[in-house]
Amino acid sequence: MFVLGPALLEVSARRILNRLHRTHGVPALAAAAETPALLAVLDQHAAAVRDILAVGVADAGRVPASVLIAGYVRGLVAEAGERAAAPSDWAAAGWLPLRLAGACLHASRQA
Repeated sequence: MFVLGPALLEVSARRILNRLHRTHGVPALAAAAETPALLAVLDQHAAAVRDILAVGVADAGRVPASVLIAGYVRGLVAEAGERAAAPSDWAAAGWLPLRLAGACLHASRQA
C-alpha cells in the first residue's frame, strides 16, 4: 500500500523552505558577500538551528531534515507574525530575520 502522508509532508516542507530561501536566504547571502561579519552571524544561526533540531527534537534522525527545518521555521513565523518580514538592510537585521536566513543556510547544507 502506498502512503501519501509523508510524501505530501515533505513536499509541503520543501515549498515552505523554497519560499523562505527566496525571501530571506538569497538576500541575506548576497548581503553577506559584501559583509563578512554577516556571514559569520548567519553561520552561527545555522549552527543553532542544527543543534536545536538535533538535540531538542525526539527521534529527529527519523524525520527528513526539510520537515524538521520547515516546522521550526513555521513556529517562528507564527509566533512573530509580521516581524518575520525580510529587512532591507541585512547588516542591521534583528534576531528573527537572521535566524530565518540561518535556517535557510542550514537547509541548503542538508540537501
